[in-house]
Amino acid sequence: MTMTTAVPTFDTASIRADFPILHQARPGKPPLAFLDSAASSQKPQAVIDTLTGYYAETNANIHRGVYDLSERATHAFEQVRRQTAQFLNAASPREIVFVRNTTEAINLVAQAWGRANLQPGDLIVFSTMEHHSNIVPWQLIAEQTGARLGFIGVTGDGRLDLDSFDALMAQEPKLVAITQVSNALGTVNPVKDLAAKAHAAGAVVLVDGAQSVPHMQVDVQDLDCDFLAFSGHKMLGPMGAGVFYGKKSLLDTMPPYMGGGSMIRKVTLEKTTWADVPSRFEAGTPSVGDVIGFGAALTYLDSIGMANIWQHEMELGGYMLDALRDVPGLHLIGPQDMTDRAGVASFIMDGVHPHDVAAILDEDNVAVRAGHHCAQPVLSALGVHSTTRASVYLYNTQDDVDRLAASLRRAYGIFHPSDR
Repeated sequence: MTMTTAVPTFDTASIRADFPILHQARPGKPPLAFLDSAASSQKPQAVIDTLTGYYAETNANIHRGVYDLSERATHAFEQVRRQTAQFLNAASPREIVFVRNTTEAINLVAQAWGRANLQPGDLIVFSTMEHHSNIVPWQLIAEQTGARLGFIGVTGDGRLDLDSFDALMAQEPKLVAITQVSNALGTVNPVKDLAAKAHAAGAVVLVDGAQSVPHMQVDVQDLDCDFLAFSGHKMLGPMGAGVFYGKKSLLDTMPPYMGGGSMIRKVTLEKTTWADVPSRFEAGTPSVGDVIGFGAALTYLDSIGMANIWQHEMELGGYMLDALRDVPGLHLIGPQDMTDRAGVASFIMDGVHPHDVAAILDEDNVAVRAGHHCAQPVLSALGVHSTTRASVYLYNTQDDVDRLAASLRRAYGIFHPSDR
């Protein structure tokens, strides 16, 4: 099981005190109600201090220097690799590759694994609810290799059409790429069961964990996924540090995605041999400070307990859905209750463009997302072009949700004055 420390109580007030951005003053406005963590989370002081401390005290390139600063930076960087492996219950730290974000990780799989394994006519399967980062790389590699694409559908309530999944598995795909939690809808997919069926059909499985790893316990050995991708900036860490997990048995067979320094064993003018994993996939100077800051984020999350964070978000997510149902003219998009749903609410309002809704909320210092959320196919399948999206995290409270609902009622009143 994942080595995650749980605490008996969830003290939101204490947690909020750790996030300086939540307490900054905006003239004439109430405190910030930040409800856009699905895009990027805020950072606790411990992460900020770790990042600035690295640049003030330890800044050096890693792995090649024999002087004290470089050795300390290398130790700190590699310690985060071990910490990440433990956080995910990976079999070895060598299964952890540091990248910039989820997008880079998925492109790495598409180009490194895909170029080596896909042939004309091979089937790549992903779902209609994927983020563009788990669609476009597969389109690109399909064009390069002659592979074909298959799409898992969605139901009218924003869940996977499992009948279409089973039909695609009967075609023996080579790879299945699936999100664990939809960024646009909050739908939680049964990826463990899907991975088992995909493996039975002979497929390799990639899980997009960008919206799951920051919020719930994710055990890669329990899921039995072959690859997992996620971003540190969505889980309290700095922007610029992401994680690509891969089973070592697969990583060992994959050529590098990029060439350059650090990823080589020997270079001559005529030929290069590759370093062992994970170095093979970490060409060039990495974002050392961001990775070390990400380690501080993992420590912070572990101190609270991922199970506690998930429970808090489920309770607050349910409270949010109830509050939104009382807003006139508002329609939830996707699952209508908290069954198989994360703390994300995507909605439209009669007669009001989602961007206008978000702009009015900003006047009340309530921060939400508006647009297609880099998930145009699923919104199109559900009959909308864009939505307003509110997402909760460990530092959010019922007061944030109450302010969201009050501001939404104000927005409706502005555009529907006769209904006041």
